[in-house]
Amino acid sequence: MSNINPDPFTTRPEIEGTFGVVASTHWIATAVGMATLEKGGNAFDAGAATAFTLQVVEPHLNGPGGDVPIIVHDVRRGRVEVICGQGPAPARATIAHYRNEGLDMVPGTGLLAACVPGTFESWMLLLRDYGTLRLREVLEPAVVYARDGYPLVERASATIRTVEQLFRQHWPTSAAVYLPNNEVPAPGIIFTNKKLAETYTRILNEAESAGGNREAQIERARKAWSQGFVAEAIDRFCRTQEVMDVSGSPHRGVLSADDMARWQPTIEAPLTYDYGRYTVCKAGVWSQGPVTLQQLALLKGFAIDGLDPAGPDFIHLQVECAKLAFADREKFYGDPNFTEVPIATLLSDAYNDERRKLISDKASLELRPGSIEGFGGTVKLRRAEVQREAVGAFGAGEPTVGRFGEVRGDTVHFDIIDKAGNMISSTPSGGWLQSSPVIPELGFCLGSRAQMFWLEEAHPAALAPGKRPRTTLSPTMALRDGEPYLAWGTPGGDQQDQWVTQFFLRHVHCGLNLQEAIDAPAWHSEHFPISFWPRTARPGVLVVENRVPKATVNALKARGHIVEVGPDWSEGRLTAASRVGVRRRAAANPRGMQGYAAGR
Repeated sequence: MSNINPDPFTTRPEIEGTFGVVASTHWIATAVGMATLEKGGNAFDAGAATAFTLQVVEPHLNGPGGDVPIIVHDVRRGRVEVICGQGPAPARATIAHYRNEGLDMVPGTGLLAACVPGTFESWMLLLRDYGTLRLREVLEPAVVYARDGYPLVERASATIRTVEQLFRQHWPTSAAVYLPNNEVPAPGIIFTNKKLAETYTRILNEAESAGGNREAQIERARKAWSQGFVAEAIDRFCRTQEVMDVSGSPHRGVLSADDMARWQPTIEAPLTYDYGRYTVCKAGVWSQGPVTLQQLALLKGFAIDGLDPAGPDFIHLQVECAKLAFADREKFYGDPNFTEVPIATLLSDAYNDERRKLISDKASLELRPGSIEGFGGTVKLRRAEVQREAVGAFGAGEPTVGRFGEVRGDTVHFDIIDKAGNMISSTPSGGWLQSSPVIPELGFCLGSRAQMFWLEEAHPAALAPGKRPRTTLSPTMALRDGEPYLAWGTPGGDQQDQWVTQFFLRHVHCGLNLQEAIDAPAWHSEHFPISFWPRTARPGVLVVENRVPKATVNALKARGHIVEVGPDWSEGRLTAASRVGVRRRAAANPRGMQGYAAGR
């Protein structure tokens, strides 16, 4: 579909050029990424610069203490690779320890939910092995914005207001940063985090003390992070501070400097699925990414070409396939270094041919994981009856768009393609300002990804020292006819691999360009357990944007879906970038009034 034709789904043009494109969830980060390309950096240099800037300008959505999966296509290597920046559970993070603390779940906030921070080491690996620029050229824009300020977006202000009393009563180090002049900062205020700027400046100074060699400076920066003053400050804070969390009781952390020194990110091959002329690439079963691949394996058996992308048939099929794929996520997924996950079977035609028979013209109201002898755990459902006010006041619950029809925080995402054809797609998250108290010497807080673990030994996603939690973070890349073609993704917790799949189907089957496929009315299912504290489910519930036609809503209700209608522009924050020959295209989501694409 031409992007010059009038279309009710389109808010802005699809960006097109030949030099390079950047799309991210914040306009400042997009500008920094594009500026990095303009000064001679490649897509990987631009990716790291974009990521560090996102930590500063979207602190309610990600931070240095978080985690990240990265998918890259490097033209020199000629293959797609995944960088796993998901830090593992600390050595002292045992089920017995949490049980002895009187807990039956890992708290959704505070220090007990912290895994090893994975972002900084991952960006250093990316720069060292794939990039070309010096560390200062990549990190300095983030330092400048943290030191000199940036306009605070409305959602950041709203998030701070939600946890204001938590900061005042229990997390004074966070109040010192996020309640300047002892008040909630207003939207649009020029906001600074000078202590974070000092932390990154000190890392740069220590890095440059290694001399003129680019790689030596990167290695020195890594040492300052994981074996130097950063790790020491994190260790001291976790050992000495009892921090209030969502359990209602204060706890010390278990993360140590030794945990940080022992961990490094890894590079691995992606999991892939062939869908017509496309090969879709995702991170492994330590993420939820393969649920997109399984949705495609199920959808392959239906005639989708020509369906109305906002019609009841299209929505019903995608949602019912998602229910089956996510049920299998709950039963089977975990860190493959600890648990054998039958992913070859889960993505096989034979298995999905049988699973597809469960899909009818009626909505399923049951969680129906498959059965593979010798594999999987027991899936327990907790109904969504938690008091929302209590959850929000402690900064807990799913940090994403869409639950209960409101926006309460999220994640970030970006996609970049340079002139040479290098591609990167990444979804950094964790360490958001509402996850745990700011470490005063550093200006940032730790993440809370350990809440993904179960405190049940037999479960594939059971907590264990050194184990990666099953992250929801899920960037995507696809080849077309064997050639690298598309990078895309979205913030959104459990919704990520629903919105990622919807976008792909609209682009591939309905002929929508990147921007049209992003802007089209969207939805998500809340049928299966969420990955975040308090791990509840709402069987049969389907949340749709108000822009979904009323006739479609009525038809979905007639099929048995429990349909809740949200605001017009409330579902997803997708960005995307593609390459065909010398052409580079990109698009970004208008929802939330933050995301932008740029290119030339």
